[in-house]
Amino acid sequence: MRTDMTRALRYLALLGYVVFLAFPLLWLLSTALKTPQEMAALDPAWIPRRPTLANFADAFGEQDLVGAALRSLVVAVATALITVALALPAAYALARHRGAAGRVAIGWVLVSQVFPVVLVIIPLFMVLRRLELVNTLAGLTVVHVTFVMPFALWMLRGYVRAVPRELEEAAAVDGAGRLRALAAVVAPLLAPGVVATLLFGFISSWNEFLFALVILKDPEVETLPLTLVRFVGPEGVARLGPLAAASLLATVPSLVFFAIIQRRLRSGLMAGAVKG
Repeated sequence: MRTDMTRALRYLALLGYVVFLAFPLLWLLSTALKTPQEMAALDPAWIPRRPTLANFADAFGEQDLVGAALRSLVVAVATALITVALALPAAYALARHRGAAGRVAIGWVLVSQVFPVVLVIIPLFMVLRRLELVNTLAGLTVVHVTFVMPFALWMLRGYVRAVPRELEEAAAVDGAGRLRALAAVVAPLLAPGVVATLLFGFISSWNEFLFALVILKDPEVETLPLTLVRFVGPEGVARLGPLAAASLLATVPSLVFFAIIQRRLRSGLMAGAVKG
């Protein structure tokens, strides 16, 4: 009886957590389906009395949401892949070869997270201008990779350290070289870390606004967060209907990306649990 009560409380807590996470999406959906009159009412209702798709039509008609989403997708995918490709070998080197140089590198990674982003915007803009990367998606990708890299390196280092050295030594005894041991033994156990880092890099780049605002100037290269700002008037008055509709659509790629890789993440966790 006590076990059943504990299980029920756990499920109740999990349900409350899911409701807490889903509340913003539900509110966006409710607002996106409301008419201007319902949004201006003094007693707003959770469920729209007269649901309408006019806000979605206005959002697509006023701004290039599809083009902005595609540009954001290109930058986010490139950021995630490049970050993992660079951070994975660096994380392996830091985890396996411990010494003064490794401690200094890890210390620098931690210190780099302390600096306020505002302090580096002007120097960063000047460097990108000299490299002719201002107002380009390539320049924005470079910036995103630079600022996602430290935390991704820290994440992957922890996963590498969790893999016992004995597995590599056993593979070496069986005649496998270092590269073969890394590909056949270590890499499968690092799958959950790689997937988690990919997800972190993708979402960080997809939602990033400040660097995009500084680097990108022309509407033709704007990413989705910058396009959403255009639904706010010059006096700071937001058009809630189209803004809610566009914001709701902006969350779809992140959900789809997570749905695609969550199976790989779960299978990687299961594989990583068996180390013998």
